[in-house]
Amino acid sequence: MSRVRLPLAALSLASVSALVLSGCSQSSDASTQAGSDTAASASAATGKKPAPFSKGTVKVALVRQSGAGDYFEQWGNGAKAQAKALGIDLTVYDAQADNAKQATDLSSAINSGAQAIIVDHGFPATIQPEIDQAVKKGIKVVVYDVDQTNKSVVSTEQDDASMAQAVLDVMAKTVGRNTKVGYVNVAGYAALDKRDSVWKKALTANGWTQEFKVGKVTDSTATDNVPLVSAALTQHSDVAGVFAPYDELAKGTVLAVQNKKLQGKVKVFGADVSNADIQNMTAADSPWVATAGTDPSAVGAAVVRTTALELAGQLNQSSVEFPAVAITRDFLVKNKIENMDQLRTALPALNLSKVSTADWIPNVAH
Repeated sequence: MSRVRLPLAALSLASVSALVLSGCSQSSDASTQAGSDTAASASAATGKKPAPFSKGTVKVALVRQSGAGDYFEQWGNGAKAQAKALGIDLTVYDAQADNAKQATDLSSAINSGAQAIIVDHGFPATIQPEIDQAVKKGIKVVVYDVDQTNKSVVSTEQDDASMAQAVLDVMAKTVGRNTKVGYVNVAGYAALDKRDSVWKKALTANGWTQEFKVGKVTDSTATDNVPLVSAALTQHSDVAGVFAPYDELAKGTVLAVQNKKLQGKVKVFGADVSNADIQNMTAADSPWVATAGTDPSAVGAAVVRTTALELAGQLNQSSVEFPAVAITRDFLVKNKIENMDQLRTALPALNLSKVSTADWIPNVAH
């Protein structure tokens, strides 16, 4: 959900299904070494490496809870590329929406000799005891989109409020004031709850009337939301726009709008961005006119850099947020953008090159 990642985003799970804010193909829980295929390249570091990086290979574990779509795959590729550039021996575990397995994976990571553990999404109630155990053993822990309570843990996340606001600003200009709108979202996921707060303010500020709210997150979120949105549109075909603040929800909404043959009347406003999202937005007669997101590959890399700084004692902050960028269908079509590589070139701000960096870190660019 930040991916939509949930990416979603690209989401912090408050209950797990397949997770969220964008997705990915999932690795097996067998460890995966850094350096999988990726289009990333690393700039040269100029500074002297601090400990523990000056003493040889550093062991880090990445414990994931990935979901559907290509967001998580790109996030993982970015993390692996940055780890390789830093000389990190990265072991990857993926629970694939199994809460109990993620707790077991965390336990394995704690016992693996890892000097740091990155937790990418997860159900807080399940993994909090293991996170606390890791901290107790002196292991540095960095989480991405996880609502946890240990104050010694570094939290990272996309800036979900700015993401929602960016796309809702576009929605306001597109559909105008005092219009009827629809909403597709699910409560209980941290990232989506943050986006929901911004939505509620936008409703009031723009005088919009919310005609319906539907949505659910499953292991086939896009497909499973088509009948929900279709039914809502049957009763409320006069809405001017629908906000679906997670790309899998947006994909389902797009299909529903097209099935009802309303793409000339109903505009879709999503969140998160990936190759699949770009293809959906630029397709002929697509009603998906705007999204906002971070580059999942750049986020994965930035989380690894954040972990490196924490290991070196140079982070000096307990949380890091990754800003989002608004992206419209018109921009994509005008610039003939078909994939994330082309989008990164057109929007350099997506690369997060100035986030969590130092002169001894070879920054990975995508």
